[in-house]
Amino acid sequence: MTGVAGAPPMLRRAHIDLGAISANVEHVARSVAPAAVMAVVKADGYGHGAVETARAALEGGATSLGVADVAEGLALRDAGIDAPVLAWLHGAHPVFDEAVAHDITLGISTRGQLAAAIEAGSTGRPARLHLKIDTGLGRNGFERSDWEPAFAEARRGVDEGRILVEGLFSHLSNASDDDDRAQLAAFEEATAAARAAGLEPTVRHLASTAGALRLPEMRLDQVRLGIGQYGLSPYDGVGSAELGLRPALRLETRLISVKRVAAGTGVSYGYTYRPEEDTWLGLVPLGYADGIPRHVSNRGSVWVGGRVRPIVGRVAMDQFVVDLGRERAEVGDRVVLFGDPAEGFPSADDWAEAASTINYEIVTRLGGRVKRVYG
Repeated sequence: MTGVAGAPPMLRRAHIDLGAISANVEHVARSVAPAAVMAVVKADGYGHGAVETARAALEGGATSLGVADVAEGLALRDAGIDAPVLAWLHGAHPVFDEAVAHDITLGISTRGQLAAAIEAGSTGRPARLHLKIDTGLGRNGFERSDWEPAFAEARRGVDEGRILVEGLFSHLSNASDDDDRAQLAAFEEATAAARAAGLEPTVRHLASTAGALRLPEMRLDQVRLGIGQYGLSPYDGVGSAELGLRPALRLETRLISVKRVAAGTGVSYGYTYRPEEDTWLGLVPLGYADGIPRHVSNRGSVWVGGRVRPIVGRVAMDQFVVDLGRERAEVGDRVVLFGDPAEGFPSADDWAEAASTINYEIVTRLGGRVKRVYG
């Protein structure tokens, strides 16, 4: 774990296996064909790096990219990525000129956003739109009462040459199969209403990884592949390997201190842990400033020297302690916080369980001091 010549060694490293990302996308693309795959790279590629992830996903067979906001889309364009990009989350009073100039497709959820998109488009460069339908998730999207006026307004924008309505989309709740099928029925009604208004959307998408793999009828023309492309499972109790996926991120560091302590010695703030017998303790240089959940205190585990060891005491801002037991480790020994369980490491799912959260949060919350290294 070395840096450039003359630079201090990296204290904290996330190794990203881009080959795993490409393979995961290819695997899902085969499973959902003939539906196309949009690779979702919002939130800096779920913590994996948006630009690098986007390129790996496109190599794996994704045909478009999804981001939350226009700024994330512009970052992809600045990096030279020219694949179709959809951005779907906008501020209270959006101005879409820059998005249109850089050919970023806009996910439109309100009549105000629709008006802003029509204003930004022109006969020479129409704004490309996917209209978002609220089919029951209760977040953004056109509600049923808005369908007729919104679709009519969109048709006028199309006739004026200011917009192209290329797609319709929504988002499943994944609450149950029945709930998702009810959302699909509502989406089909919205599609019929859009076509009745003279719109001709050619790309309909409803499912993310969870819906796409579980319910084939949700795949439609395209699926949005999010957590699955990073090799993590969207389901409770189902591991990556069971879905044919390989985790792409391995978070690792080195022990920076090793010491022998007597039974009963208090460890870290508040002395929430005292070993029952004499033991070796190792210090790991990551903390909640780096995205390590404080909730894994006395609950999580890491891999050190070929064995999984418990995190003991409270996680601090920059560091935490592991109990090494009777076997002494050495300063500089490798520590893997989480990675591919097939290699014997704790998984992001293990960490999510310890922190009472989900694997999505474990990988996306990694802080800026954690250096991403690609291979």
